[in-house]
Amino acid sequence: MTNTNTNLAAQFNIDVAKLEDIPALVELLAALFSIEVDFKPNTAKQVQGLRMLIQSPATGVIKVARDNEGTAIGMVSAQLVISTAQGAPSAWVEDMIILEKYRGQGIGKALLDDALAWAKKKGASRAQLLVDLENEPALGYYQHLGWETTQLQARKIFL
Repeated sequence: MTNTNTNLAAQFNIDVAKLEDIPALVELLAALFSIEVDFKPNTAKQVQGLRMLIQSPATGVIKVARDNEGTAIGMVSAQLVISTAQGAPSAWVEDMIILEKYRGQGIGKALLDDALAWAKKKGASRAQLLVDLENEPALGYYQHLGWETTQLQARKIFL
């Protein structure tokens, strides 16, 4: 996808991440995990997770926004799970981050739209994401885009 809106300060392209993108994606995740209190940057784990996602195109995708020089300036990932409520695949959207100086230019929306289009093409009928409850800008952003708040609360346990 190429953005052709000349009103934007930055022109950008969106494509699917490749293995050679992993170092740049690790940097983007470090920026994201510095915002989210539940996660801490860990290069080895991020490299492993990114590699697994990139090498599983049937069930997961990482979309990358790049500036005109090809530098990664944002990313989002989506993975399919089976929803018994929907009787169809559902997409978990994660790892949404745009470098701060590029925010507010439509890049995040374009990334999300691309990831959701991928999920829909794979048969997903719903998408969901988690938002750090203390990240008020993100809460407002997703509300602005039409994402609905649910009555569910995320829980975790390490295995």
